[in-house]
Amino acid sequence: MAKSSADDEELRRACEAAIEGTKQKIVMSIRVAKGRGMWGKSGKLGRNMAKPRVLALSTKAKGQRTKAFLRVLKYSTGGVLEPAKLYKLKHLSKVEVITNDPSGCTFTLGFDNLRGKSVAPPQWTMRNIDDRNRLLLCILNICKDVLGRLPKVVGIDVVEMALWAKENTPTVTTQRNQQDGPVAATVTESDLKVTVERELVSQAEEEDMEALLGTYVMGIGEAEAFSERLKRELLALEAANVHAILESEPMVDEVLQGLEAATNCVDDMDEWLGIFNVKLRHMREDIESIETRNNKLEMQSVNNKSLIEELDRLLERLRVPSEYAACLTGGSFDEARMLQNVEACEWLTGALRGLEVPNLDPIYANMRAVREKRAELEKLKTTFVRRASEFLRNYFASLVDFMISDKSYFSQRGQLKRPDHADLRYKCRTYARLLQHLKSLDKKCLGTLRKAYCSSLNLLLRREAREFANELRASTKASRNPSVWLEGSSGSGHSGHSDTSPVSDAYAKMLTIFIPLLVDESSFFAHFMCFEVPTLVPPGGVPNGNRSDDDANDDDLGIMDIDENDSKADKNSADLATLNEALQELLNGIQEDFYAVVDWAYKIDPLRCISMHGITERYLSGQKADAAGFVRLLLGDLESRISMQFGRFVDEACHQIERNERNVRQMGVLSYIPRFATLATRMEQYIQGQSRDLVDQAYTKFVSIMFVTLEKIAQTDPKYADIFLLENYAAFQNSLYDLANVVPTLAKFYHQASEAYEQACTRHISMIIYYQFERLFQFARKIEDLMYTITPEEIPFQLGLSKMDLRKMLKSSLSGVDKSIAAMYKKLQKNLTSEELLPSLWDKCKKEFLDKYDSFAQLVAKVYPNETIPSVAEMRDLLASM
Repeated sequence: MAKSSADDEELRRACEAAIEGTKQKIVMSIRVAKGRGMWGKSGKLGRNMAKPRVLALSTKAKGQRTKAFLRVLKYSTGGVLEPAKLYKLKHLSKVEVITNDPSGCTFTLGFDNLRGKSVAPPQWTMRNIDDRNRLLLCILNICKDVLGRLPKVVGIDVVEMALWAKENTPTVTTQRNQQDGPVAATVTESDLKVTVERELVSQAEEEDMEALLGTYVMGIGEAEAFSERLKRELLALEAANVHAILESEPMVDEVLQGLEAATNCVDDMDEWLGIFNVKLRHMREDIESIETRNNKLEMQSVNNKSLIEELDRLLERLRVPSEYAACLTGGSFDEARMLQNVEACEWLTGALRGLEVPNLDPIYANMRAVREKRAELEKLKTTFVRRASEFLRNYFASLVDFMISDKSYFSQRGQLKRPDHADLRYKCRTYARLLQHLKSLDKKCLGTLRKAYCSSLNLLLRREAREFANELRASTKASRNPSVWLEGSSGSGHSGHSDTSPVSDAYAKMLTIFIPLLVDESSFFAHFMCFEVPTLVPPGGVPNGNRSDDDANDDDLGIMDIDENDSKADKNSADLATLNEALQELLNGIQEDFYAVVDWAYKIDPLRCISMHGITERYLSGQKADAAGFVRLLLGDLESRISMQFGRFVDEACHQIERNERNVRQMGVLSYIPRFATLATRMEQYIQGQSRDLVDQAYTKFVSIMFVTLEKIAQTDPKYADIFLLENYAAFQNSLYDLANVVPTLAKFYHQASEAYEQACTRHISMIIYYQFERLFQFARKIEDLMYTITPEEIPFQLGLSKMDLRKMLKSSLSGVDKSIAAMYKKLQKNLTSEELLPSLWDKCKKEFLDKYDSFAQLVAKVYPNETIPSVAEMRDLLASM
C-alpha cells in the first residue's frame, strides 16, 4: 500500500508553521482536492475545477476543556501553506459520502452554523478510500472524546468501516519533547483507545451485541461461520413468524369481517356524501342564480335612478319659464323693464346653446322632444328679435326728431353752441346690453338697426354742422384781401394788408369742435353697434381737442362683453370694412359744411389756405385708429380742397406773371420781382406744421414761371436783352436775400438767379469790350486760330498778320486808349437803369479787359518777340487812374 499522506511529517510541520502563534496542536493533516457541487443535491464532480487544499485537525486546551477545530489551508504563490478557513467541530452535524462518485473518495462536511448560507458546501476528494476512512475515523474519535457526541453519518457502511479499522491499525507517530530532542514513539490503535464499537454504536446496543456474541462458542475470527449461522437463525425466525400467523386465522377472519362491515359503512357514507354533494351543488347553482338576478335588479335600479335624474335635468333644460316667455313674446321695452328683458335674453341665449351638440350629449340631439323644444326656442328668438328691432328703429328716429325740433339745441345768431350728445348717448346706453344680446341671438338683425341709427343721427350731425358753420362765418369779422398779387398794373394797393387771422382761427375752431365729436361718434357707434374692432381713439386723445371728462368716457358703454370673441384684440377685417361703410352712411354730407368754411376763407384771403392746410395736416396726423376711417377721409378731402383752392390762387398768380409778356418793350426791373418777395414773406408767416411742402411747390411754380417769362421778354429786344436780364436777376437776389438764408427752396432759386446774372454780365461786358477794341481782339483771334495748324515762327509771314500789319493795328487801336476806355464806361452806363449795379459792372469790365489784353500780350511775345507793345501793368495803371 502506498504511504498515506497522513504520515507525511513535512506536511505536519508545514501546517504547524502556518498556524504558529494560535496555541493549537495539529492532530492530523492530509492533502485533499476541493470542489463544488449543486446546492441541495449531489451534482457531477467538477474535477477540472478541483483546487489543492490541506485539511488539518487541531485541538486547543483551555483549562479543563478542549476545543477541536478543522482547518483548511491553501498554497500561496510560493508554495507555502497559509490558513484559508477555520471550522469548529462542535458545529459539525453531518458527514455525507457522495454517492455519485464511484470511487467513494468524495464527501462533504455539514456544519449547522452554515445552513443559512446560499453557497453549496465544499466537496472534499481524497486520493483513496484509506485516506478517506483514516480522516473520517479521526474526526469521529475527536467528536466522541472531546465533544461527547457523534455527527450523523450518511452514505457509508458502519460494519465495513469497523472491519477496515481492525485490518488497518497503522502506527501513529507522535512527538514528545525531551531534553535530547524530539523522539518518535509508536503506538497502536488500541493504545489510542480508538475502537469501532465505541465509536459507532451506543452503550445499549453494545451490551446487546455482547450478550448475543456470548451465546456463541466461537472466536471472533470465524466471521464467515458466524454470518452463516446468523442467516440460518434469521430464516428460522421468519418461518416461526409465518406459522404463528397461520395459527391466528380465526382472529384474522374476525378482523376481516370487522373490516368488511367498516367498508360497507364507508360505502354507505360515501353514497350519502354523494347525495349531499349533488344537493349542495344544486343549492349552490340556485344561490348563484339568485345572486345574478339580485345583481341585475340592483344594476337596473341604479340605472333607473340615473335615468330619472338625467331626464329631470333634460326636462329642466327643456322647460321655458313662464315669466321669460311672457317677456320675450309681449313684454315692454321701457327703461324700467330692461333688466327683465336682459335676463330673458340671457336665459334664451343659454337655452339655445344648451341644446347644441357641444353642450348637449349627441344622443339627445335627435330626440323629438329636443327638436320640438329647439324649434320653440327658435320661434321665441325670432319673435323677440323682430319686436326689439322694430322698437329700436322707432326709438332712434324719435330721439333724433325730438332733438332736431328743439331750436335752442343748435347755434343761433350771435351764439355759437357746441354740440352736446351726452344725453343722447346716455339714453342709447340703456339699450346697449340689449344690442349685445340681439347680436348673439341673430347677427343679421344688426344691419337694419345700424342703418336706422346712421340715417337718424346723420340728420342731427348735418344740422349741427350747418348751423355752426353759418354762425361761425357770420360772427367772424375780417376784411377781404385782394387776390391779385403779381399783376403789373395793380398799382401800390399792396402796400398794406389787413389781418385775416380770424379766418384761419374760425376754421381751426370748426375742426376743434367737430373732429373730436365725429371721432367720438364713430367710436361710440362701433361699440354701441357691437363691431369687433380695436379701440378707435388712440391713447392721449384727439390733438388740440379740449374734451371734458364726460366726453372722454363717452366710448365706455358700461357693459361687459357677452361673447368671448368680442374681447379679442385681433382685427376682424370683414367687420372693419362693414364699420367703414356704416360710418360713411353716418357722417356722409357733413363735409359740405367744412367745404363751405374753406371756400369762404379762400375768398377773404387766399394765403390763409397755407395755415388751414397746416391745421388740417395736424389733425390728420393725430387720427391713427383704423376704425375712424371716415374722419381721416374727411380730413384728407379737406386737405385736398384747401390744396385745390391754393392751387387756383397759384395758377392765377402765374397767369398774372405771364401777362407781362404782352406788354410793350419792357425796361428795368419787372414789377412782379419785388412783389414776389413780398408775397413770399407773407406766405412764410402763414406756414404751420406740414404746409411747408405746399408752399415750396408754390415757390417752384412761381419762380419757374417768373424766370421763363423773364427770358421771353428779354428775347423781344436782343440788343438790350443782357442788360434787362442782369438787372432783373440782381433785383431777384436783392429782394430774396434774407428769405433765401432760411428757406432751402428759395435758396436754390437764389443760386440759379445768381448764375444767370453772372452769365448775362459776362455777355454784356464782352460785347462792350469787343465794340471798342474790335480790331485788336480780332487780330488776336486770327493768331490763335493759326496756331492750331502752323508754328508761331511762320505766323508773321501769313497774309494780314505781318509785323507791319501788327504795328498798324496797334496804332489804330491803342493810340487813344484812354478815350476808348472812357467810351466803354459811358456805353456801360448808358442803358443801365439800376445805377447801384454800375460800380460792380465796371469792375467786372476792367478785369475782363485786362484778362483779354494779357492773353493778347502773351501771343505777341510768342509770335513777334522783337515787337514792343504797351505792357499789362501800364494798362492796369491806366484803368486804375480813370
